[in-house]
Amino acid sequence: MFIIDSEAFIRLGAFLGVLTAMAGWELQRPKRSLRTSKARRWFYNLAVTFLNAGTLRLLFPVTAVWVAMDARGRGLGLFNAVPLPELWAGVLSVLLLDLTIYAQHMVFHYVKPFWRLHVVHHTDLDIDVTTGARFHPLEIVLSMGIKMGAILALGAPPWSVVLFEVLLNATSMFNHSNVDIPLGADRLARLFVVTPDMHRVHHSVVRREMNSNFGFNLPWWDRLFGTYRAQPERGHQGMVIGHANFRDAERLKLRHILSLPFTAKRQYL
Repeated sequence: MFIIDSEAFIRLGAFLGVLTAMAGWELQRPKRSLRTSKARRWFYNLAVTFLNAGTLRLLFPVTAVWVAMDARGRGLGLFNAVPLPELWAGVLSVLLLDLTIYAQHMVFHYVKPFWRLHVVHHTDLDIDVTTGARFHPLEIVLSMGIKMGAILALGAPPWSVVLFEVLLNATSMFNHSNVDIPLGADRLARLFVVTPDMHRVHHSVVRREMNSNFGFNLPWWDRLFGTYRAQPERGHQGMVIGHANFRDAERLKLRHILSLPFTAKRQYL
């Protein structure tokens, strides 16, 4: 119960801890030289992050963990109906929630109304730890609704929901980070987690590269469903980050980020 009661503090602590650690790593061993102002990008990306947190607090009177606790109390969901040890139910819940996020990510790329929202994430002209939190508020709202629906359907143990939320947030910041990991270490690490080199491919302006490596946390789904791409064609130093049709930094300020899904012309998406 301590983990559940302290959910907000655990998540905030993990967020600040990983953000600080990866920012320090980026300063010490950057993978790529940044093309745009880091201070400006950090301001816009973190502003969107805090706006998203406030939007969720305003629109959702309950948290994902509360949904899991309510489902348990009512006996709703798969793992509240099937007799399975708590540990296995939790582990399977984390795996299936991660698969849900992978599937959601693919849908948000291929279904145009959702892509209008998700394209905000891909208009960052560089990629670093703050890119991992750069999402349009409406995408965050939809994502939370999908996540809560999956938690209810699974009957996920509350502690596994806390664990999943922390892992998803931490790995998103990790795999968006601009850090240089030796090739051998990266090859080993990406057997178990999505690494920065693996996910960076997904932020290429080349469409076929952008439509690959959808995993945020676990790397297995991309390999299993054929969406895995090991390296960008032009290499990590030669690849261009962002979206081919949104290259003007002056048109990617906070107000533009928020209005982009409603103002972008269809042919530019």
